[in-house]
Amino acid sequence: MSEPLARVERPAADAYHSRRKLYMVFLVFWHDSAPQEYKDRCAKYWRQVGEQLLNLESKAGAVKHVYHEAIHETGEAGLALVKKFNPSSHDLVAARCADGATLEALEDRELAAEVSDWERFLMMGYSSAKVGDLVRDLYAEAVKRRNEHVVKVMDSTLGAGEAGLLLIGEGHRLQFPSDIEVFSVVPPALDELHRWLRDQANRPGGEEDADAAAEEAAGTDGEKDGEEA
Repeated sequence: MSEPLARVERPAADAYHSRRKLYMVFLVFWHDSAPQEYKDRCAKYWRQVGEQLLNLESKAGAVKHVYHEAIHETGEAGLALVKKFNPSSHDLVAARCADGATLEALEDRELAAEVSDWERFLMMGYSSAKVGDLVRDLYAEAVKRRNEHVVKVMDSTLGAGEAGLLLIGEGHRLQFPSDIEVFSVVPPALDELHRWLRDQANRPGGEEDADAAAEEAAGTDGEKDGEEA
């Protein structure tokens, strides 16, 4: 269950210290080729995420474990992958690791690669409905196994009273353990970014720019499994 960030501002800070906590941040991507308006909104989003995360940590506890989508390494190797995957999220992760948090290897490399491969197959399109159904079923099964692995990693590493930071895509579909309090860090800039994408899509001739920006926001044009190109 995901709770709005505002809920941590009312109770005393120690109300959450005995619980396992997960601070969830949605990943937003941008590249140098993106429209400047889009890049400005992304920068604003990550700035607000940093501010809200600091506020949340001051009330509910500092981050002790970091979990980042697409990262299958820990330590310096993991940080290098994060920097390649998303420089903006790297700043958040590196700061927490510098303060003593552990970057966990969230992904199983083979499972993540399998999901990525099935996604590519899904985008191809098929003449046969039977083949299309088969690919969708295999993709769904791979996603299920990948998600179960990801949740198991968090459940096995996040100790009693500890706080973790999860950086993941908005459509993650993860089912968190019932004893972990999940706080979504969703600053106003995320809604502004969504509105900008919708406005661009509705503008005559703006569909292509909006689609490209949306792909960047979701990270679909990068190496989603965190492997080197």
